[in-house]
Amino acid sequence: MTFLSNAQKVLRQNIREYGMYIALFVIMTIFTITTEGVFISSRNISNLLNQTGYIAVLAVGMTLIIVIRHIDLSVGFLAGFLGAICAIALVFWKLPLLVVIIMVLALGIVAGLITAFPVAHLKIPSFVASLAGWLIYRGAILLATMGTGTIIIPNDTFNAIGNGYIPDFLGIENFLPGVHKLTLVLGLVGIVLFIMGEINNRRKKQAYNFEVLPMDMFILKLVFISLLVGGVTWILAGYNGISWTVVIMLIVTAIYHFVTTQTVLGRHIYAIGGNPEAAELSGINVKKIIYVVFGSMGLLTALSGILFTSRLQSATTTAGSLFEMDAIAAAYVGGVSAAGGVGKVIGSIVGALVMMSLTNGMNLMGIDISLQYIVRGAVLVAAVIFDVTTRGRGK
Repeated sequence: MTFLSNAQKVLRQNIREYGMYIALFVIMTIFTITTEGVFISSRNISNLLNQTGYIAVLAVGMTLIIVIRHIDLSVGFLAGFLGAICAIALVFWKLPLLVVIIMVLALGIVAGLITAFPVAHLKIPSFVASLAGWLIYRGAILLATMGTGTIIIPNDTFNAIGNGYIPDFLGIENFLPGVHKLTLVLGLVGIVLFIMGEINNRRKKQAYNFEVLPMDMFILKLVFISLLVGGVTWILAGYNGISWTVVIMLIVTAIYHFVTTQTVLGRHIYAIGGNPEAAELSGINVKKIIYVVFGSMGLLTALSGILFTSRLQSATTTAGSLFEMDAIAAAYVGGVSAAGGVGKVIGSIVGALVMMSLTNGMNLMGIDISLQYIVRGAVLVAAVIFDVTTRGRGK
């Protein structure tokens, strides 16, 4: 009974954090059953993660935007426009790939800062400022692709960013044939680092007399997440291993998780989201933080545009359509509060997986696109209702 009571108590106290994981598990289980195992196959999970990449990157940036009580509607078509710039620079201007990537990322930062200016200095609502950007970048995509409509990119190195996989250079041919050994090693390393990090965080909290999970719940958490990571790693190793898209997604997640949880900048971002006036009075430069967060959003938007353009191996006039809505939905489903001040980067990644799993699973089942939109909309509404009803229970 002690174990069960501890489990119920932990679930009640951390319902916001654990709810999204439960939802993802339920969704994946349902689709695995209804598709007779096709959904959980190595090839489909690999494709699912690659499809999630560009939305997950956007969702990370959108998380910080929503945390400071703002919104950015321009990111979808900005990603499409910067992807078109990338294609033009590679195909027509013949610029080196590294130069193109740096240039596009820099343009993304500039675009984010431009959106931040009316918000930070003129006090214009971010909804209006970013809506103007939505219209401008929509027109910019049409101008950039007017001559051809679609720009095919023949650069194999660039296209490998969205379609390639890390090489398996371990060279162990006779051990587990047909399995990507390097992926297994990286998964094992990830599990070890996760366990060490959790133990270290627990010791730090105990040193300052902070509340920690009961030992049985802590061990259960370590075992469950380790098995989950190990299972996903094994599934991916059965196809082509970890893709470069997943590598980029994991790097972005790790960097932003560290910034938001371990740095002064992260504390300032959440302080502004909790109460902007109090943060200003306490000495935090709110305008500067707005510039940093929107500039970061621009950087990640450019990276998303690169990932999407690379995956398609071309730039099109429709690139970026509804990206911003998918990113916002992923953030809300991942536990970001519509009231600001609450939300985690990792949660938004899980939210992106939830939304893309719904799309992927319904496509495998052959469900009509009209019903797919209705289901995804219903999930978003449920996430917002969940936020409102659990807002006072935890962060």
